[in-house]
Amino acid sequence: MNERQLIEYITTLVGPMDGRLIQGIGDDCAVIAKNDHEVWLLTMDTLIESVHFDCAFHPPEKLGRKAVSVNVSDIGAMGGKPLFVLLSVGMPPGFDESWFKAFAQGLNDACREYGCLLIGGDTVASPQGLNFCLTVIGEAAVDQVVYRSGARPGDVIWVSGPLGLAAAGLELLHRGMIDREDFGPLYEKHLNPRARVELGERLGKTGLAHAMMDLSDGLATDLAHLCKRSGVGARLTSSALPGIAPLDEAARLCHADTLQWMIGGGEDYELLFTAAPESENSLRVIGEQCGLALASVGTIVHGEGVLLLRQLPDGRTEERAVTYGGFDHFRNGEGRGDGGRRAV
Repeated sequence: MNERQLIEYITTLVGPMDGRLIQGIGDDCAVIAKNDHEVWLLTMDTLIESVHFDCAFHPPEKLGRKAVSVNVSDIGAMGGKPLFVLLSVGMPPGFDESWFKAFAQGLNDACREYGCLLIGGDTVASPQGLNFCLTVIGEAAVDQVVYRSGARPGDVIWVSGPLGLAAAGLELLHRGMIDREDFGPLYEKHLNPRARVELGERLGKTGLAHAMMDLSDGLATDLAHLCKRSGVGARLTSSALPGIAPLDEAARLCHADTLQWMIGGGEDYELLFTAAPESENSLRVIGEQCGLALASVGTIVHGEGVLLLRQLPDGRTEERAVTYGGFDHFRNGEGRGDGGRRAV
């Protein structure tokens, strides 16, 4: 049973939805009615040592920041605003006090930057290493929430920034290649990603995004989830995928494939969304206002699955399926501090 099948099985066990529950399992957040005009958004994520992070190269303050960012990213991906955080901490007896204080400081700093408040949680002894679980509560206007299920044939597929950086940074760190200044953005994307909450809120308020989610498991997998929820298919154009110059050099040094990092790498925490073609100019203006260069990378089509179109050296176009091409906790097997979300 892989991760997707596990979630689908759990979903079958859930009974009828309560009248206050607008969205349960199957989106970035659960959505619960707050009143006639507003909803609560709830999400939870877990970071496990040797699966999601490696203390050998992950500074504790940046890990604390990341723990917040990967959770508030889900709130932003539904057009909402993060408000409150609950933290569960598992650490072995005799843990390093200075390490934890640095982690807590990073977590608190990130909460302040995203405008949310740590309000409680739990602390337990963990004989198997460090683990941290965060629950984030946000809110949005009921007509502002953007679900995964709204993509329409003809929509343009957008991403909020370059792809593959986190996967490349992780691989470089694992290989001990930590002293290259030009690789700084790659390291940072893995160690300290930035959630696109402001962009998500703006897209929700304007109504321009028909469907949206954050990129945690890789473009191929996450787009496949969005397409399945919307009952559509997608075509990606490889030449349109946004990257940065150091990606190719990192791939050369690591004997890796840049394109595979971009479509299957995961943990970039950019936003993936679809919108009508006529919204392009308005979207680019919103992106610029958020300090982001939005990129259109494909089209929503009738049918199902995700296809990647790639121009070959001889001029022919290769078309191949890339659906569910990212990280799976139970298919990919051993954790190795790889973020728990990447194809490795």
